Amino acid sequence: MSTQHPITPPPELVQQWEEQFLERPTINGCFIQSYIAAKAAQWGADQELEACCKWLDERAVLNGATALRTARRPKPPSLKEQALALINRRIGDGYVQMLTGADADTIRRALEAL
Repeated sequence: MSTQHPITPPPELVQQWEEQFLERPTINGCFIQSYIAAKAAQWGADQELEACCKWLDERAVLNGATALRTARRPKPPSLKEQALALINRRIGDGYVQMLTGADADTIRRALEAL
């Protein structure tokens, strides 16, 4: 009988994360342990979500797995949705608040994509 927890990443995957960490200079400012811990936490959460979805499917819960996956792993908003949300937040009570540089950049990129 194995004493390893069922949501423990396989050693090959941990090795892959180590190699990814060392290959990307933009993340080398953090500790490798922090990087691998974050990757392992996400991997474990994904495993748990898939187990829950499988459980729902096996019990014929209509659209249960799809609804659960959508709720727990929502897609990030599109550039268009981000720009619209920024505009809606900055226009309130009849006056326009100043945009930050990052806000303006997001809106500019959304408009360029049209």
